[in-house]
Amino acid sequence: MSQLTFVFRHAPHGSASGREGLDALLAASAYCENLHVLFVGDGVLQLLPEQQPSSILSKDYAPMFKLFDLYDIEQVLVCQQSLIERGITEQALITEVQLVEHEDIQRRLQQADKILSF
Repeated sequence: MSQLTFVFRHAPHGSASGREGLDALLAASAYCENLHVLFVGDGVLQLLPEQQPSSILSKDYAPMFKLFDLYDIEQVLVCQQSLIERGITEQALITEVQLVEHEDIQRRLQQADKILSF
C-alpha cells in the first residue's frame, strides 16, 4: 500500500499553502488509508488555536485540524525541536499529535512513497 505524506512547513495565513494543504489532506483521506502528516519548522504554527486572521482578511481554518479523527487521519507527527525553538508546548496545540525527533522525520520522509509539501 502506497504511503502518502503531507508536510506542513510554512506559517499559516502568509500564503494560501496551509489552507490548500489541509483541503488536499482531507480530500485524500477519502481515497488513501496510509496517510502521514508532518508539521515541521514554522508549520507547527498551523496547529495553534485562537488565531485571528480576520485582521488580514483571511479565514481561520485552524479549527479544521480538529477533524483529523473524523477523517481517520491518525499519523499526525510534529517536530519536537520546532516546538521548542518557538516556545510552544504540546498541550497548546489544537489537536493531539505525536512528537518526533528530527532524525525520525527524516526516516519517515525516506520511507514515504509520495510527499506533498505545503
